[in-house]
Amino acid sequence: MAKSRSFGRRWFLSAAATLSLCSCNSRAEQPQSRTEASLPEARGGKLAQESPITSDSTESPQAEPSAHHFRADSLSVLVNKQHPLDPIHYHPHDLVPFGSVLLREEAAQNAHALFAAATREGLSPTTLSGYRSYDDQINTYEHWVNTYGKEQADTASARPGYSEHQTGLALDIGSAAGNCNLAVCFSQTPEAQWFARYAHRFGFILRFPYWKHELTGYFYESWHFRYIGVSEAERYYQSHAECLETFWGFGPAPAYL
Repeated sequence: MAKSRSFGRRWFLSAAATLSLCSCNSRAEQPQSRTEASLPEARGGKLAQESPITSDSTESPQAEPSAHHFRADSLSVLVNKQHPLDPIHYHPHDLVPFGSVLLREEAAQNAHALFAAATREGLSPTTLSGYRSYDDQINTYEHWVNTYGKEQADTASARPGYSEHQTGLALDIGSAAGNCNLAVCFSQTPEAQWFARYAHRFGFILRFPYWKHELTGYFYESWHFRYIGVSEAERYYQSHAECLETFWGFGPAPAYL
């Protein structure tokens, strides 16, 4: 329990540090949900008209871990503090441009449809980060360590080889307004709230939900979405799972082994 309380304190320190970068007046809280009936596309069926790209090779994970959760090139690979990529220097071979970033091809195709749907609803989403190589992650992680110290860095940034961004399946989003990008207050933006409710229809899920840091290892990131395939994301959303770890039958990963 002492370890749990210590991690919680570190989470608040990291959240506070992030909040200091934001010009909005906001709290680190769960996004305000809007009922589907209150949104135009729910009433008019716009999203139902989309045709997300699906892959015949996408496996359907069982209620417990299985081989494809450990395969670096699988859409269902689990990457967290206790499950690094194997090989640790893995590099996807089907990366394509999506906006200013790179994603694996299937993820990029569905991200195009996702952003198009959001734009039709009057939103202005933008891409902030996609694929990052092992070497890129070294620089990102070292920046956090140099700025906040190793203990706090480990609550906000993955060590090289342990980052979902290295899979080419993770996408950090922002708003064109930019006031709260990559900050705690982003959760209060229309973009964050809309994506949290509808991204699963295009294969993306909110990877680090509110107050699940003891399970995922990272504090709430309302901007970080992970592609797992359209049908699998729909099952995840409908399951009301706490996070990807519990959905795929893995234990908590609050710290590195």
